[in-house]
Amino acid sequence: MNNGSGIPCNSEKDGKDPALTGSEIHKAYTTKCFYGPYLTKTSMQGDVYNFLERPSGWKCFIYHFTVFLLVLICLIFSVLSTIEHYSEFATGTLFWMEIVLVVFFGAEYVVRLWSAGCRSKYVGLKGRVRFARKPISIIDLIVVIASIIVLSVGSNGQVFATSAIRGIRFLQILRMLHVDRQGGTWRLLGSVVFIHRQELITTLYIGFLGLIFSSYFVYLAEKDAVDEEGKTGFSSYADALWWGVVTVTTIGYGDKVPQTWIGKTIASCFSVFAISFFALPAGILGSGFALKVQQKQRQKHFNRQIPAAASLIQTLWRCYAAEKSYSSTATWKIYVMSPAQSTRKPPAPSSPNLRKQVKRNLLCSSFILDF
Repeated sequence: MNNGSGIPCNSEKDGKDPALTGSEIHKAYTTKCFYGPYLTKTSMQGDVYNFLERPSGWKCFIYHFTVFLLVLICLIFSVLSTIEHYSEFATGTLFWMEIVLVVFFGAEYVVRLWSAGCRSKYVGLKGRVRFARKPISIIDLIVVIASIIVLSVGSNGQVFATSAIRGIRFLQILRMLHVDRQGGTWRLLGSVVFIHRQELITTLYIGFLGLIFSSYFVYLAEKDAVDEEGKTGFSSYADALWWGVVTVTTIGYGDKVPQTWIGKTIASCFSVFAISFFALPAGILGSGFALKVQQKQRQKHFNRQIPAAASLIQTLWRCYAAEKSYSSTATWKIYVMSPAQSTRKPPAPSSPNLRKQVKRNLLCSSFILDF
């Protein structure tokens, strides 16, 4: 049997559990609360899992920041290897960096797979398979395999000069996802988009209509216009759509430009209208992020107030129970009171003495809480 405190106990004939001593209750409470929600077989396994999957503290920050720097340096050398002036130096350095990163990420993947056994849903072979099927675990495995293929195909350090495996190099960019393993950034972005989905859909819909109509009217005005070389800039509606997308996104390549005064007038009017609506989603998302940050700050402040309020209530209740004149049976004193005392009615709430007693207890509890 279990008495709810986390310590098993033997049942007696009368069906009642034996009372626990104060030391046993303290031991059960501390044992249950030390590991948090994850009861681990060994403290080392749980510590490694929390260090890798749920980082907190400056040690975890230093480790994960170092990993981020290694990935960033590797990405910089990958960019330099495509420049002819730095290709020889960058390729040789990148080869040895890739070896180090492959060994590091491979070992880290094995350690993550081992430490996941501290959670009940990842225990055993099926649990490890469930952990390996997580999207971020699949990405880690793909990156390690792709790096091994890239390193094994080349020879004499000229790995990245092999044209047959240049496409696999793209998979190594997925290492940047290793920085945010918990996906907090994507969850935050998704929550903001979901909350403001109605405003985003409305603005994008109206902006899309403005893009279609402006492109169509500009095409009608410019399809017969020719330049000095005898060519038309808007030979099809697809050219007009390309001009519309470049214009409303404020890129302005300049490869398609209206030439007639009618086309310029239409382009000016519709551009102001369409650009205004295409710029609204940025403001909506920005305000959504600001509101989300304020909500988290309020929640954090509220969570800090909960223990203080609970301590105040508990202290006031103890003050009530410690009073000699207190006769309520809703406390532990029912077990030590005689039947005659337990049936005695408490004083009326409107009594002046009771009001003074309540004020005195409140002041006492507030003083104890502040102390």
